[in-house]
Amino acid sequence: MSKKILMLAGDFVEDYEIMVPFQALLSVGFEVDVVCPDKKKGDVIATAIHDFVGFQTYAETPGHNFVINKNFDAVVLDEYAGLYVCGGRAPEYIRLNKKVLEYTKHFFDTNKPVAAICHGIQILTAAQVLNGRKLTAYPACGPEVTLAGGLYQDIPADQAYTDGNLTTSPAWPGHPAILKEFYSLLGLKFSF
Repeated sequence: MSKKILMLAGDFVEDYEIMVPFQALLSVGFEVDVVCPDKKKGDVIATAIHDFVGFQTYAETPGHNFVINKNFDAVVLDEYAGLYVCGGRAPEYIRLNKKVLEYTKHFFDTNKPVAAICHGIQILTAAQVLNGRKLTAYPACGPEVTLAGGLYQDIPADQAYTDGNLTTSPAWPGHPAILKEFYSLLGLKFSF
């Protein structure tokens, strides 16, 4: 199996939801290609930090800049062992790109591991790959999951839910859980 992961991102991706899995996957030996429609290797995307500070929903503040490390149009899907879909605001608009949807469908059609966090699930709903699947998402995306034929699982933000080749988590507090599940789907075994 390939040791490469494809990661989908875009401007205003949630800072933790790109930085943490990117670095974590690198730390266990994967090569991670981060792509964004209309961006090429070396281009920068802005990230946003989402946190709850007393409002009815999260507040957004500027995060770190992230350098894209792969040309979007240079992706060869068969080179990748899995797909990681980041959250934040990026999914709501990169899902409008037909290639993003084609890339996503490939991983479901070939039953390769897929991890999606928070609003990243919006890409899965647009790709129409959720019919009959159990998954979680940021709670505000729950109705989209249902409309797309998925079975929304309301779980705490620090947990993950896995159904077949798909693992999902509601938000960045779930990184330990979703990464553990994704590693397992990728066939990684750790002994301590």
